[in-house]
Amino acid sequence: MKSKYFLITAIACTIYSCGQKNANGNADNVAENSLVDTPSFANSISQPLITQRFSADPSAHVFDGKIFVYPSHDYDAGVPENDNGDHFAMKDYYVYSMDSVGGDVTDHGMVLSVEDVPWASGQLWAPDIAYKNGKYYFYFPARDKEGIFRIGVAEGSKPQGPFKANPQYIKNSFSIDPAVFTDTDGKSYMYFGGIWGGQLQKWATGTFDANASATDLEKDNQPALAPKIARLADNMTEFAELPKDVKIVDENGKEFLGGDHEKRFFEASWMHKYNGKYYFSYSTGDTHLLCYAIGDNPYGPFTYQGVIMRPVIGWTTHHSIVNFKNKWFLFYHDTQISKGKTHLRNVKVTELKYDKEGKILEIDPYAAATK
Repeated sequence: MKSKYFLITAIACTIYSCGQKNANGNADNVAENSLVDTPSFANSISQPLITQRFSADPSAHVFDGKIFVYPSHDYDAGVPENDNGDHFAMKDYYVYSMDSVGGDVTDHGMVLSVEDVPWASGQLWAPDIAYKNGKYYFYFPARDKEGIFRIGVAEGSKPQGPFKANPQYIKNSFSIDPAVFTDTDGKSYMYFGGIWGGQLQKWATGTFDANASATDLEKDNQPALAPKIARLADNMTEFAELPKDVKIVDENGKEFLGGDHEKRFFEASWMHKYNGKYYFSYSTGDTHLLCYAIGDNPYGPFTYQGVIMRPVIGWTTHHSIVNFKNKWFLFYHDTQISKGKTHLRNVKVTELKYDKEGKILEIDPYAAATK
């Protein structure tokens, strides 16, 4: 499946310019403002927000009247591509903000590096952030010294960082893709998990099994692996309970099977609330869809509703959903700047809309020419 949306032959070059204020002047070896149109990229509904370095897995939040974006930071480490995700060798995080969607993007610089995390050995993947108790809590996955993915937390006094990592990862945390949701009653929950390189399948028995499958349970006729949820303690730095399964079910209340690759969970949990309902969204991974399900409380179960976004060019898809100035926006990524290199991605944003029944209108990321 990795080749299906990986690299489409480029046919024309265009120049794209996006106003950026750089806090520290550091930039990756990215061809500045130079993008390549392919038959699909030419029809992109939006353009990259960040062009001075590669970025992916955007977690967007509104703080102080601005949108802050917390992505992972891709770079080419020269590691061969594999199903374990070793080529996603990220080692630090940068933060960005904007006063308006479509306006200038401010680069606040590096806010955390693997060198600042005592327990971590590498692969700082998709992060998230939450605000409570007058502090900002930055959550991130990384491999520990034994190569096992854990989830850590770093604290800061400002949304733009910097953040100081706690000396230990969160007890009972594992796998990847933390997403923290604070409900209207003030309680906060972390959703997390990812199969394949995210190692969720290696925790199927409740303890880590290094010899377990490299992909999933390999049981297509049994319920698929479920994402996890744990309520956070008031201090936001530890779990108040042991992680539980998040059940994603069909209209008959049945869990999706492992073989249903177009609907079952793979990674990239996100939670938002709309009209009193809880919208759990996620990536299907190897089928490259962003999907969502709706429930009546933070724990679910969540009933599958459909697709949010069709596949992007590049193997991964990861997102966040945020309300800003009475409009909803979907932050996502593709590989436009790198011309389709799946480990060198760029963050984008587009408006997200609902119908009268609260269904999300499906988005085609390359439908601009048909509108």
